[in-house]
Amino acid sequence: MDFLKLKSGTDVRGAAMEIPGVPVELTDQAVEAIAAAFLVWCEKHRNIPASTLRAALGRDSRLSGPRIGEAVKRAFLRHGVQCFDCGLASTPSMFMAVLDLPCDCAVQITASHHPWHRNGLKFFAPDGGLDGPDIAEILTLAQQGACPPLAEGGSCQPSAHMDQYAAHLRRLIQEGIRAEDHEHPLKGFRIAVDAGNGAGGFYAREVLAPLGADVSGSQFLDPDGSFPNHIPNPEDKEAMASACRMVTEAQADLGIIFDTDVDRAGVVDAAGREINRNRLVAVASAIALERAPGGAIVTDSITSDGLHSFIEDTLGGKHHRFQRGYKNVINESLRLNRVGVPSPLAIETSGHAAFQENYFLDDGAYLVTRIIVKLAALRQQGKGLEDLLAPLGEPAESIEVRVPIVEEDFRARGQAVIAALEAHAREQGWQIAPDNHEGIRVSFPQGEGQGWFLVRLSVHDPILPVNIESDVPGGAELIREKLRAFFQSHSQGLDCRTL
Repeated sequence: MDFLKLKSGTDVRGAAMEIPGVPVELTDQAVEAIAAAFLVWCEKHRNIPASTLRAALGRDSRLSGPRIGEAVKRAFLRHGVQCFDCGLASTPSMFMAVLDLPCDCAVQITASHHPWHRNGLKFFAPDGGLDGPDIAEILTLAQQGACPPLAEGGSCQPSAHMDQYAAHLRRLIQEGIRAEDHEHPLKGFRIAVDAGNGAGGFYAREVLAPLGADVSGSQFLDPDGSFPNHIPNPEDKEAMASACRMVTEAQADLGIIFDTDVDRAGVVDAAGREINRNRLVAVASAIALERAPGGAIVTDSITSDGLHSFIEDTLGGKHHRFQRGYKNVINESLRLNRVGVPSPLAIETSGHAAFQENYFLDDGAYLVTRIIVKLAALRQQGKGLEDLLAPLGEPAESIEVRVPIVEEDFRARGQAVIAALEAHAREQGWQIAPDNHEGIRVSFPQGEGQGWFLVRLSVHDPILPVNIESDVPGGAELIREKLRAFFQSHSQGLDCRTL
């Protein structure tokens, strides 16, 4: 098989359970080859022989997780690795396991929000998750059959690291709120958690409830890799609607919704309104800038003009839009800090949020922990999250469409279309954003749509995502018509019916 086809950004992902018309890609043999190749990567980049490596292993709730975990363990044991099996675990906890146990590396078995029959592998070293080039190197090594020498002495023992991780989150809430009842700072709070039958149920049961919170309105806490209730994805409309109903029915002060492996989260306020995408970025930015006044908040490229004003004018920070992809925004925030520009937060509208104080780890549980501490502070002032968000200008309309690229060399075609659109925008006298780092972003004044569009090339797929926002009713359609006119004359290699 072509192992490089399993590369998905900074992850390995593929079909792991057989469904009609879709063959299994993550077979036991393939997983063992990839795990062995990861050990070779560790020997090269960490300068530690595989026979002396200590590695943590975890998984989300997917049905194929136990099988894949056993395959990873077999590969580790035959090369002498000392393995710590953390069982059902969140992805961020597996990075923390590297620091806490401690160990040299970690592997998480997850495919995030992907369909139930898929699965994947994420890899961690002490300086964070492996990046795209690292994944490509590992898969190339697997393709070549690379593996360390066979060695005796390999072992595998169960680890209760998730208990340690939950205790860490509890301490953050206790120290952040500093309530008179230190052991129960959340007494009097009703907080409902929707784990989507993924790995996030621990947050209600092992973090919030022991601190005194009423979590009785929570739903779908039990792990079930068939995901029988809804897709565990805060960006999914049905999933978020379910979480909003949960909050309303439970009369909760806050709702939390996690994705499958808990590296992303969304929240719902006491009125049942979702705090997601731009609203979530706004809340996280307000929290981050309290400790880093004037700092740069790095976001992905599709954030709104209203959010830009909120970060810069209301919060006094700097808004730095960058490329889509959570690892892209994290790497950009790291780069800014290296060159002397303080940047306390990298956050994508998908819900990936990485705080500098938390190792720039995208951790949904850490994000909502900080939000809960902020909610408690607001409550002491007689306020809520809605008051924090009151200055945030939100668009009257927004449209998101995806234009498929049907040419085989989709990347070259997509780049050519974007270049042509930029030339067209200049000819038309449109206002091109000077600080855009991905695709082309154009703003329009009152009378011409009073909003903006962004056309970019998808990070992984043969698609041109198009985002349009307007501050006035009907404005988004005006902007859409301008784009339609352009795409009609540049439709070669595109399927423009969605636009």
